[in-house]
Amino acid sequence: MSYLTDPFAVPEQPTPPAPRDRGTTADPDDHPREDDRDDRPREGARQDGSPDDHARGTADADEHPRDPRRQTPPARETGRARRSDTGVGERGAHAPGASVGPATGSTADAHTDAHTDDHSDGHADGHADGGSVPAAEEQEVAPPVVLTRPAEGVPGVVEDEHRLLEVADALAAGHGPLAIDAERASGYRYGQRAYLVQVRREGAGTWLFDPMACPDLEPVQRATRGVEWILHAATQDLGCLREVGLSPDALFDTELGARLAGLPRVGLAAVVEHYLGFSLAKEHSAVDWSTRPLPEDWLIYAALDVECLAEVREAMIEDLTAQGKIEWARQEFEALTSFTGHPVRTDPWRRVSGMRRLRTPRAAAILRELWYVRDDLARDRDTAPGRIAPDAVIGALAGAAPTTSAEVTAASSHRAVRRHPEIWARAVRRALDLPESELPPTSLPSSGPPAPRSWADRDPLAAARLTRAKDDLARFAEEHRIPLENVLTPDTLRRVVWNPPADPDEASLHAALRELGARPWQADIAAPVLDHAFATAEPA
Repeated sequence: MSYLTDPFAVPEQPTPPAPRDRGTTADPDDHPREDDRDDRPREGARQDGSPDDHARGTADADEHPRDPRRQTPPARETGRARRSDTGVGERGAHAPGASVGPATGSTADAHTDAHTDDHSDGHADGHADGGSVPAAEEQEVAPPVVLTRPAEGVPGVVEDEHRLLEVADALAAGHGPLAIDAERASGYRYGQRAYLVQVRREGAGTWLFDPMACPDLEPVQRATRGVEWILHAATQDLGCLREVGLSPDALFDTELGARLAGLPRVGLAAVVEHYLGFSLAKEHSAVDWSTRPLPEDWLIYAALDVECLAEVREAMIEDLTAQGKIEWARQEFEALTSFTGHPVRTDPWRRVSGMRRLRTPRAAAILRELWYVRDDLARDRDTAPGRIAPDAVIGALAGAAPTTSAEVTAASSHRAVRRHPEIWARAVRRALDLPESELPPTSLPSSGPPAPRSWADRDPLAAARLTRAKDDLARFAEEHRIPLENVLTPDTLRRVVWNPPADPDEASLHAALRELGARPWQADIAAPVLDHAFATAEPA
C-alpha cells in the first residue's frame, strides 16, 4: 500500500510549545546539514557491464545464492532497539509483509529481527549495585553485517535502446515503489550530469542504466508513471534525473525522513544500519563515475545503493507514524516533487575564495574575466573547473593582475596556468580595458534582511523578537528530536521577523510564513511562537 494513502492518514501532530523565556541559542546556520551519504560525497556513477544481466529479474533465484555475509546478523543492538525507551516502538529488521518472489529478491528474507532486548547498554539487567556484569551473563554487541553483494548478483548495465525497452516493460510489470539513485562525476567532469542511474522495484529486480549510451530514459518514465519513488537526499539527484527524462509523481526521501525522525546520523549507510541492522560499504563514493567500463565492484556498490531503500521506507513510515510526524513527512515529500534544482546564482564568480580581499571594482572585473576563462576551458574539456585551476590560483592571479605571459608565469607556479599563460594575460587585459561604467560592484545588495549581528543596533525590538522566537523554536526542536532548520529555515524566520505583516497576529504571521515557502506543518508550529515573541519581546 502506498504511503501516500493509508500510513499518512495519521494527522495528529505534536502540540507547539508554550513559548517561554530562555537564553540565546546558537544560530541554526552554525549547524550545517550532514552529508546525504554518511560522510561520503555524492560524486557520480558506476557502470559496465557484465552482459549477464539475467541476474536482475529473469533468472531463478536459486542460481544466485545469497552471499553468506548477507545472512542474519548476530544478536546486536539496532537503532530500533536503542530507541525502545523513547516510546517509538520496535520492529524486526525486515519490512513487514515483504516477500521474495522468484528472481526479484527483496532483501527482507535475508534480514531477521536484529535487536536483542530493551537494555540500551546491551547487557542483562538486574545489577542494582552497579558492579561489573559477570562474563557468563555478558552479551557482546556484534558489529553490523556489511552488505557486500546484491541479493540477486551483479546487474549488467543497460546500454542500448532495445534493452532499455525490455527493462521498461519489466519495471512496468513490477509492483510497489521504485527505489532510484544516480551517480555523478563531481570533481572530475563539468556539470552535474548523471553517469549511472540505478533503479529497483519488487517483481522486476535491480537495473543499472548508462545515460551516456542511453541519454533518454523516457521509456522508464512511461513505464513507472504514477509510481512512488524512493530516494536518499532527493535534491542531490532530482536535477540530473530530470536531464535524462525522469521525474517523480510522488516520492519518499529517506534522508529527509531520517531528519524528521530524529536520527543522529542521516547518511544512507547510517540509516540502513539504524533501521535494518546492516552496513553499506562506502569505499567507491568519490571515484570518477564517468569511467568506462566501470569495474564490477563499482557496479556492486551502485546496486547496493537501491537494494534496501524499500525496506528502509517501510521501517521509517512506522517510525514517523509512531512519533506523530508522518504528516510532516508527507508535506515535505510532496513539495520535493516540484523541485527542479537549486537557483542559479547571480555572478557565480563571486563565490571564489579570496573574493573579499579584492577591494576595488577593477580587481573584481579581473577576477570575473579569469573565472569565465577557466569556466570556458572546463566546459570545452568536460572537466571540473577546479581541475583547470583551483580558486586560490585565479584569486591570486586577480590580485597580481599580470598583463603579459612572463608576468603570469612569475605570478603563478600552477602547471595549467604556466602552460598557457597568454590566455590568462588576455583576460586580465580585457578587464583593465573596461570603462568604469562596466565594472562590477565589489558586492551585491542583499535581497534579505541584514546579518543578525547588526540587528541590535539597527532594530533592537526586531533583535529581541528574533531571539525569543529562535529560543522557543529551538526548544520545540529539541523536545521533538528534529533539527531546528527543519522546523523552520533560518532565512524564513529572519525575513518574517525583519519585515513582519502590518498588524502581526497569529493568522497574518501564518500567512507570511506560507508565502515564504514554509510548509503548512511548519507554519502551524512557528506562527504561535512568533505571535508570542511579537507580543512579549522587549528590546534589551
